[in-house]
Amino acid sequence: MTAQFDTVYRFVSAPDVPETARRRAALLLIDTLGVGAGATALRPSRIARDFAVDFHAAGSPDLAAPLLFDGRFAAVPGAAFAAATQIDNLDGHDGFNPVKGHIGCAVVPALLAFSAKMPDLAACDALDALVIAYEVGARAGLALHATVSDYHTSGAWNALAVAALGCRLRGASKAQLREALGIAEYHGPRSQMMREIAHPTMLHDGSGMGALTGSMAALLALRGFEGAPAITVEAAEAAPFWQDLGARWTIDENYIKPYPICRWAHAPLDALDALMRQNNLAHGDIDTLRIGTFTESAALYADMPTTTGQAQYSLHFAMATLWRYGHVGPEHIAGTGLTDVEVARLIPRISVRVEARHNARFPMYRTADVTVLCKDGRRFESGDTHARGGLDAPLSEEEVARKFHNFAGPTLGHDRAASIWAMREKLLEPGTRFAELAALVTPAP
Repeated sequence: MTAQFDTVYRFVSAPDVPETARRRAALLLIDTLGVGAGATALRPSRIARDFAVDFHAAGSPDLAAPLLFDGRFAAVPGAAFAAATQIDNLDGHDGFNPVKGHIGCAVVPALLAFSAKMPDLAACDALDALVIAYEVGARAGLALHATVSDYHTSGAWNALAVAALGCRLRGASKAQLREALGIAEYHGPRSQMMREIAHPTMLHDGSGMGALTGSMAALLALRGFEGAPAITVEAAEAAPFWQDLGARWTIDENYIKPYPICRWAHAPLDALDALMRQNNLAHGDIDTLRIGTFTESAALYADMPTTTGQAQYSLHFAMATLWRYGHVGPEHIAGTGLTDVEVARLIPRISVRVEARHNARFPMYRTADVTVLCKDGRRFESGDTHARGGLDAPLSEEEVARKFHNFAGPTLGHDRAASIWAMREKLLEPGTRFAELAALVTPAP
């Protein structure tokens, strides 16, 4: 075994998790569950849950895990796959700028699935496992992006985060963890992200398959299945990305999204929102919008969407929705939102250009500028705006709470949503069992 892997094993088996990281994990966990609740009725979510029940059934009740906000059961990998696919298909979950992707989308479902038969699991231990997964996922993603020629989805590397989480909760040995990471990397979905951007579908960011692969990898390794050593962990060129493991807590750097839209569109949305609020502009005051952004943002879907996938990987549609309604929520990217004639008529009045300065800041920053031209001749310019939700422009707790209830409330009802939201503090209290939260999110809504 390599010295690099030794470092990873020591971290996974005995991390010294600071309270700040544990608190951040609790918030990200609850925020992600709110997204999962909001996605419950979406077509890809229903398909994924039905598929898990039909084709990933557990061989015995002892091997089963309940599906998120469903009430039915599947094997651990199937439950993780279904929940990750569900969350991935409502694009409001957290992310980490340097990897251009998402960790919580896969590891939160894995935590619920692996802990299903652990009624005495302490909440603090569950949060530590979640922190471990975020830290492993961040570095696996950085190593992959730095050593391959094209841009792969989050599933390609969050599979390793899920494997690490499963091994942590199941008490895997050093050798078993090494095999699990190797299996997860080898079978991880090396799907090309920009194909999904060009043709938005239910595939999204590959996190459903990442959760499935990572869960299977951990369980296979525990039974003696062997895998080749993970290159993203043990190769010499990967070493720089693991040197700060246990010293730098990247979980604190994960952003929380205010909108269920690809974050590449968030800077223009934030810029327009600020201009409209600061200048008291109603939607009828505006004639046209001009957007300067980075290449990936400009590549987002530009027409009126006909599917939820297209709506979430949109720039023009998202901007037109904010222009018309003053916000963008789950109700806009599905159902009647996809046939909104008022939004459709605004899309042709939005122009987009790529700016070199915004390209130069990506992926560490998502910046854009917006110019509003009003019907009465007034002109307003936002200047360069960075997407909110990260360390440099965090959402307030009130904003995160409002988002959670907007996403979860319509599905779960006010009382149940409020009980789940309250768990973000209770999880941090000594004596709390993780099963208390699991009982709120796994029964049928």
